[in-house]
Amino acid sequence: MSVMLGRSMRHVFRSMDTIITVTIMPIAMMLLFVYVLGGAIQTGTDNYVNYLLPGILLIAIANSVGYVSYRLFLDKQRGIFERFNSMPIARSTALWGHVLTSMLSNMISLFVIILVALIMGFRSPAGILSWLAVAGILSLFTLTLTWIAAIAGLSAKSVDGAAAIAYPLHFLPLISSAFVPTKTMSAGVRAFAENQPVTSIVESIRALLSNHPIGNSLWIALAWCIGIIIVAHILAMRAYRKRG
Repeated sequence: MSVMLGRSMRHVFRSMDTIITVTIMPIAMMLLFVYVLGGAIQTGTDNYVNYLLPGILLIAIANSVGYVSYRLFLDKQRGIFERFNSMPIARSTALWGHVLTSMLSNMISLFVIILVALIMGFRSPAGILSWLAVAGILSLFTLTLTWIAAIAGLSAKSVDGAAAIAYPLHFLPLISSAFVPTKTMSAGVRAFAENQPVTSIVESIRALLSNHPIGNSLWIALAWCIGIIIVAHILAMRAYRKRG
């Protein structure tokens, strides 16, 4: 497993534009919403960057999964998986190498985004345990989207098809409580926003960072993520075995 992880991480560091692209776009959105649109958005808080940051972090993760799918597609096209399957290693090791790489590279991007948010005025009274809980939720969300991306990468017929998985995932944070309270939305959009996984994840992270009660949002977020991971993992492994 460590060999496959090292192999995938070397590919990432040899092409740093991947991490840079994943990081720059969310930062640009954060700058736009805080300094251009923030004055017109009423969230009930004085510090809009505090309200906005959880959603920006999730968008960064969603932005990265297209690269995961792309790298998996390339390995599939080059016959890399068939070579690994001929070796005395677990069949899923190559696939897990990509998954773990996604998690590590995302942690780097999220750390940079949080540093920029601090420069922009983000402040949190959260203690170390709350920050560890936030890191855990972000890791679980990354794992969730990565397994979804694995399905696309292993099933796609073209490079464009593999990378396209990132586009619909971008809309989930946008149609949630990440940027504005759901109560300001029209009835139909509000019903979707309040009952999709990103809203519960955003609310959990926001509550942890502000030292507010979490309520049921954390358990809803965990249930969504774990349920999707189980289904996506089964489908991804099925698609992977077809290539074996």
